[in-house]
Amino acid sequence: MSSGGVAELFICEADAVPESGRGVRFAVTAFGEAATGFVVRHHGKVYGYLNRCAHVPIELDWAEGEFFESSKTYLMCSTHGAIYLPENGQCAGGPCKGGRLRPIALREENDKIYWQPDDFVRAPQIPIKPHHDEL
Repeated sequence: MSSGGVAELFICEADAVPESGRGVRFAVTAFGEAATGFVVRHHGKVYGYLNRCAHVPIELDWAEGEFFESSKTYLMCSTHGAIYLPENGQCAGGPCKGGRLRPIALREENDKIYWQPDDFVRAPQIPIKPHHDEL
């Protein structure tokens, strides 16, 4: 992994993300704080977004990994009902008023899903623990 935020990071095995089903959350850093991203599959393709509603800065899922509303057509914020198109994150209704989810670049290859950090959504910050002999 490179230090410049260029390296892709493994999220999960591809079969962990079923069609229009439960998404997979993963750790990221956004706004300088620990946050989560998520990946879902819709019409056979995987899509990744920052797990943050465009209406109010809170996580979308109503139970861990549950991002789709009951018809499995839209991603929905569990708090105020804002709905988003899975293929582009664009607000499709509710209080998000033309907002959109922040996309996270994904790549699916060899039955694995990876994400690409960028200038805004970065790799998670991992606290460095000293070795016992350094205490």
